[in-house]
Amino acid sequence: MAGWTQKSLMAHVAGMDAEAGLAWLLQVAPETGGKAEKPIAAQLRKVDALQRERARLASMRAMEADLWQEGFQFVGGIDEAGRGPLAGPVVAACVILPETVWLERLDDSKKLSAATRDRLFDEIRQKSVAWGVGICDAGYIDRVNILNATKKAMLLAVEAMKQAPDALIIDAVRLPVALRQIAVPKADERCLAVSAASVLAKVTRDRIMDRQDAEYPAYGFLRNKGYGTAEHVEALRLHGPSPLHRRTFIGNLLEGGENP
Repeated sequence: MAGWTQKSLMAHVAGMDAEAGLAWLLQVAPETGGKAEKPIAAQLRKVDALQRERARLASMRAMEADLWQEGFQFVGGIDEAGRGPLAGPVVAACVILPETVWLERLDDSKKLSAATRDRLFDEIRQKSVAWGVGICDAGYIDRVNILNATKKAMLLAVEAMKQAPDALIIDAVRLPVALRQIAVPKADERCLAVSAASVLAKVTRDRIMDRQDAEYPAYGFLRNKGYGTAEHVEALRLHGPSPLHRRTFIGNLLEGGENP
């Protein structure tokens, strides 16, 4: 193996699991004439980062683990996206993750880049035991208020699942269902299944708003996703509300203080 260089060693392990790559480098190191020293150091840093990520993910499975120990098999995490915007739906998702699945970099969707959310969106749907999404539009929100619409979207998400959950972990909301429930503030930062639900809900809602931007380009939905940015508020005052706007949210923003 005298032909190995630092560059070729790094290239060889680039597509390997961090721990497998380290094991391979340690195996071939005696035959590389010292050229494996820097690649080994770099791979050790990757392994350390992987172990820290696994520890973080393990800490985020504690609530699920407690419920598994109580005998529950299908623990669903629920979260929503879109309670605060001036326009568009509120979207909720419910996800049941297998005990053995570890989704690297999974976290509260608000902490993730759009590219990471998109990657995880596909991975969550592929690897979960079951998932479901529920959507309540602006008209429904205006009729029943945002809290009740959020709960309805969550119920629709549960009903859409191919495997019904037998327990739920929810971000600070309780639902009118006869299931064991744990309502936890900031659960999307503390529970992996809820984090997964937050990603599905946010990506689904963002994509809805991206499509609606083509229908109603004046409001900048592609950029603001319906939230009350200065640009959005100005467009709302200039053009008036679209069918996507929540009338109960925008009354004080309209010229003259209109409150439909």
